[in-house]
Amino acid sequence: MTDRLDAWVDWFRQSSPFIHAHRGRTFVISVGGEALSEGTAAALVHDLALLNGLGIRLVLVPGARPQVEERLNARGAAIRYANGLRVTDAEALDAVVDAVGSVRLAIEALFSMGLANSPMAGLRLQVASGNFVTARPLGVRAGVDHLHTGEVRRIDTAAVRQRLDDGAVVLMSPLGVSPTGEQFNLYAEDVAVAAARGLQADKLLFLHEGEGLMNADGTPLGELTLDEARERFEAAPADAGPLHAQVNRAIAACRGGVPRVHLLPRQRDGALLGELFSRDGVGTLIMPQAFERLRAAGIDDISGILALIAPLEADGTLVRRTRERLETEIDDFTVMDREGTVVACAALHRIDGTSAAEIACLVVHPDYRDGHRGRQLLARLERDALAAGCDRLFVLTTRTAHWFREQGFAPTATESLPAERRAFYNLGRGSKVLVKALV
Repeated sequence: MTDRLDAWVDWFRQSSPFIHAHRGRTFVISVGGEALSEGTAAALVHDLALLNGLGIRLVLVPGARPQVEERLNARGAAIRYANGLRVTDAEALDAVVDAVGSVRLAIEALFSMGLANSPMAGLRLQVASGNFVTARPLGVRAGVDHLHTGEVRRIDTAAVRQRLDDGAVVLMSPLGVSPTGEQFNLYAEDVAVAAARGLQADKLLFLHEGEGLMNADGTPLGELTLDEARERFEAAPADAGPLHAQVNRAIAACRGGVPRVHLLPRQRDGALLGELFSRDGVGTLIMPQAFERLRAAGIDDISGILALIAPLEADGTLVRRTRERLETEIDDFTVMDREGTVVACAALHRIDGTSAAEIACLVVHPDYRDGHRGRQLLARLERDALAAGCDRLFVLTTRTAHWFREQGFAPTATESLPAERRAFYNLGRGSKVLVKALV
């Protein structure tokens, strides 16, 4: 029982930076009608209620494709496609209106459940829906009139923000009305993109069907920059599959100013929570710039650095540093930032009166030591040292001498240290001294 409690407490503490980071943010979430047709919607709504309770402003855009197809099949009709786009006639539009209405009511009912002994116990969540989407006809494409199939003209962002300010979860359906009062069948994913762009949402999350994106070696594809996504997927044919289409929608969202787009497997229970409250997530993140970045440290990073180095100070690998000392040395530090969390750090200390510098406190979080982050940090410090006019780098270490030797450092005598640094050498620690010439 103690082990389980310790694991739970550890997870909860690790999730706290994400809880703080997400509070007050606006997330747009797109999910297909399959979530309702397969009976998994209750678990999803429970997770959405939890996000709302943590202060996240939610816009939910549910699709209704299975529900529409069910109604059309019952009538012996079908939505026709031309060049990969829907053609919605009057009969199909009736089925769409009926299906979208039923999905909306089903979701509202799930948000209204407050049964004891359930995740919704005691909750009174407001769900706001309305005429938020103005649409226009798709028109004639390649000689085909798409009739009641439309595209988003605009989102009434002021009305949506007002509902979000009131604490409601906003429900936005894939139906739009034109200024002339005509109804149009829309792609839910396109409504989600338009809403995220119009609201300047912090995140757009697509809960997709089937497996997610994979690397060539069969491992999950965790992240893509906008340029990488364009290179790999934008030129894919229109029939490449729904997940590729969502990647292209993610590209459009990023171009429109949405900083983070997430592709998550809808069938994986808790995918939303796993993506939002863990460092590595469970899906694919698409963003304009790299997920991780090396940057100069600032005062706000001190707590993150202290948490990173504390275990190594405790076992004697590192010399203990107080918060006050870090405050005076913070300008010497470089950190690797992963979505606001410090996962690696290192310091470059100039040695006064010499052309040498010392590398100190190079630490990578245990969860991220399988990559090349240590090498990336070291390469950054070497470039900084060269730019500052240094021609030698020293490092003092008790346990990582072999790693530094692999990076081009060579053992040297303590006497090789500049006099100023040698004066502070701790004989009790017995650190090995290594040096690297910069060229």
